Amino acid sequence: MVPEFVTPVSPRRLHRRTMLQDWCGVSFLHWAVDPASVAARLPAGTVPDVTDGVTYVGLVLFRMRRVRLPREPGLPYLRTFCEVNVRLYSVDVHGRRGVVFLSLDAARLLAVLVGRLGTRLPYRWSRMRQWRSGSVVSYRSRRRESGPDTASVRASVSVAGKVRQPTAVERFVTARWGLHVRCGGRTWYLPNDHEEWPLHRARLLDLDENLVESAGVAVLDREPVSVLYSPGVSVRFGTPLPVDPDC
Repeated sequence: MVPEFVTPVSPRRLHRRTMLQDWCGVSFLHWAVDPASVAARLPAGTVPDVTDGVTYVGLVLFRMRRVRLPREPGLPYLRTFCEVNVRLYSVDVHGRRGVVFLSLDAARLLAVLVGRLGTRLPYRWSRMRQWRSGSVVSYRSRRRESGPDTASVRASVSVAGKVRQPTAVERFVTARWGLHVRCGGRTWYLPNDHEEWPLHRARLLDLDENLVESAGVAVLDREPVSVLYSPGVSVRFGTPLPVDPDC
């Protein structure tokens, strides 16, 4: 298995669009991780995607907008809501690079239920908000569970200039054209495409979170090695493809 190249736009064409959505006001926070420490967290048929001997765990915070089916206007209830996810980076037996979600927190119960039941993604219902003041973008999220150890995140970033030429690591953690998930006893690759990410440098002003720890990931350094911001992209998802070698 030879991994496909990391490309700024999707290396494959979607033959049929199954869902459309916009990702807005996106902050990417990433930490280096020992690949061996997360290999068991990935679904069958995939391994950690590695660059320079390490892989990464991402904390990605954003606002979802206009979730809809093709040629449908979408439900007003799902027009806009916040989401934050913890994700790892994977490559499957066919060389397709993707992400594996360890948790996805969303502020809409319907999105949580559809994600859990329809695709077996680890969605959690949370209270969330996002706001911007000048160049500073802030996020708050807390799961709707009682107890002092409820997983939460508080983060603020200061957005700086546009990234003209992403580094290899910046491209590696953002240019992902699908996700890997275990569903129905099989591993699937759910492809997506969108325009090239418009990325900005960002400085982390405030971070208090336990989502990464709650997901069971041990980072190599407490400070993130990469902090990026994007105003967003319009995303199209395609038909799920089987990963299992005998499919």
